[in-house]
Amino acid sequence: MWLTLAGAILIEVFATMSLRASEGFRKKIWIAPIVIGYVAAFTLLGITLSLGMPVGVAYGVWSAAGVALVAVIARVLFAEPLTPMMIGGIALIIAGVLTIELSGSVG
Repeated sequence: MWLTLAGAILIEVFATMSLRASEGFRKKIWIAPIVIGYVAAFTLLGITLSLGMPVGVAYGVWSAAGVALVAVIARVLFAEPLTPMMIGGIALIIAGVLTIELSGSVG
C-alpha cells in the first residue's frame, strides 16, 4: 500500500517536472511523458485507495510529499527559487499533514 503510494508520488513528480520542461507544451517531446506520467500516477493512487488506505491519509501524504519534492527538484533542475520562506512553508505543509494524520490515529 505504501509502496504504491510512493510510486504514485514519484511518478506524479516526474510528470510535473516534465510539464515544466515542456515550456507550456512548446517542446512537444514532453507531451507523452506528461500524459503517461499523470495517468500512471492516478492509477497507482487508485490502487492505493483500493488496498484500503484512507483517502485523507493518501491525499495528505501525496500532496505534502509532492510539494516538497517538486520545489527541491525544480531548484536543482531549473534553478527556480527556493527561499527560506518557501522552505518554511513546505515544513508547515508537512507538519500540518502529520498533525492531521496523528490526530486521526489518536481519536
